[in-house]
Amino acid sequence: MEKKEYTITLYTENSIGLIGRISGIFSRRKINIESLNTSPSEAEGIHRFTIVIQESEEVLKKLCRQLEKQIDVLKAYYNTDEEIVWQEQALYKVPAHVVTEKLYVERLLRQYGASTVVIRQDYIVFETAGHREEIDRLTEELNKYGLIEFVRGARIAIIKNSAGFHEKLMEFDHREPSPNLVENEYLDQGGSVFTM
Repeated sequence: MEKKEYTITLYTENSIGLIGRISGIFSRRKINIESLNTSPSEAEGIHRFTIVIQESEEVLKKLCRQLEKQIDVLKAYYNTDEEIVWQEQALYKVPAHVVTEKLYVERLLRQYGASTVVIRQDYIVFETAGHREEIDRLTEELNKYGLIEFVRGARIAIIKNSAGFHEKLMEFDHREPSPNLVENEYLDQGGSVFTM
């Protein structure tokens, strides 16, 4: 079973303790999480987890099925790097004199599309986004000039061949009601319950 990098996208309800339950599933299977990001999604009230791991596809399929069994997880997808559009963000703190005195550093920052976030007398903070390899190359180059501090953010990703989860939720909301459903006046907003 060949391991490779995959990005898991989870759509979840926003509930307390969910991140602990999700990370617990990875821990029990002894799977290391390379990157973890959580944020609101395109659908109101739905959150999106983006998780990067190194694993075989066989293990990944089982993992996604297990994740979907969590009560607050609505859907789990997994994709290779080729199937997603992704970025990571990084911040670099560089001595101010290095940037002002060395034209190569200024050109290097421009080449990587870095933008200035903070300018102080003693240091300048730059921000850039890109793939991990690009961020690593820029970090390596800036280390030669006395990089003070560096931090990389977690991966964010969008699935190339996806209409988004909002559309799936709309399909779910507009399904024909089952003949086994009856209206219940005790449920808020005209909800339904199964008849026995």
